[in-house]
Amino acid sequence: MARFPTWVGIALAGALSLSLAGCSSTGGKRAEDARKAATAQGGAAVNTPRWTFAMITHSGDGDTFWDIVQNGARQAARKDNINFLYSHDDEAQQQAQLVDAAVDKKVDGIIVSLAKPDALKAAVLRAEKAGIPVITVNSGSAESKAFGALTHIGQDETVAGEAVGEELSKRGRKKALCVLHEQGNVGHEQRCAGVAKTFTGTVENLYVNGTNMPDVQSAIEAKLQADRSVDAVVTLGAPYADTAVKAKKDAGSKAEIDTFDLNASVAAGLKNGTLGFAVDQQPYLQGYEAVDLLWLYKYNADALGGGKPVLTGPQIVTKNQAAALEEYTKRGTR
Repeated sequence: MARFPTWVGIALAGALSLSLAGCSSTGGKRAEDARKAATAQGGAAVNTPRWTFAMITHSGDGDTFWDIVQNGARQAARKDNINFLYSHDDEAQQQAQLVDAAVDKKVDGIIVSLAKPDALKAAVLRAEKAGIPVITVNSGSAESKAFGALTHIGQDETVAGEAVGEELSKRGRKKALCVLHEQGNVGHEQRCAGVAKTFTGTVENLYVNGTNMPDVQSAIEAKLQADRSVDAVVTLGAPYADTAVKAKKDAGSKAEIDTFDLNASVAAGLKNGTLGFAVDQQPYLQGYEAVDLLWLYKYNADALGGGKPVLTGPQIVTKNQAAALEEYTKRGTR
């Protein structure tokens, strides 16, 4: 992951402030001490206007991945003195309407995921026409620039899929089942296509209804019972990993269960060996940087990426790293 030069500037500015405070009046030192105290207590670390940023995602209800994204966004919002608004809908047309609603509220910045970009294009362009800066997050890296967004923050889904294919090959797997839980999500298609591109074995896609976990479990179980040659199951979201483990057990399969994304349950599964590996795209970082970069743009007309996505993944996580990350997953930041 790229290290942002912004923090270098902040560190230098902080050092300069301290040096000035040491050789000026006690008023300067008191102001600096007050700023530090506010930061330590979770208050704003800046004195910029209280802008309002809206994040609108394609999350369904109860998706823990987006809880982690929100945690990062809200932390950055507190630091940057931002009024943060969050809304979501897994139906693309409804998500577009939420973007329109944010535009009507005349928010100061919009963060939006583009899982189904065609349905969001008009709403995003309307925001930009209204003079509202937009950053895309998580999904839609290929469309972000064309839609006029400042930058995209997330992982390249094809690259992430390729990393999974390479890892499966290293592990000597021969046939993988790629479980897509949201039909029409371009990022999911890209992940599975990436797996197929680099995996030395064969990949079969399995489409399931991600809003119904019993159905997801039944579909995976039926496939594992019907095809004993499947020796790896790849789920595209952390909540589905546990379901795949249950399906494997009921099917009497020996397939390894691997997954995209990380949460406390996945970290525990990696630690105890029920899961082989996970691909972490660092959702906390996606939320945090989306808010922070909007703030930087509003405050200083800064932009990162140079027209390219700011990548937050992929990072392959195995049993070796699980124990170290478990603490962070429990607090909702990984």
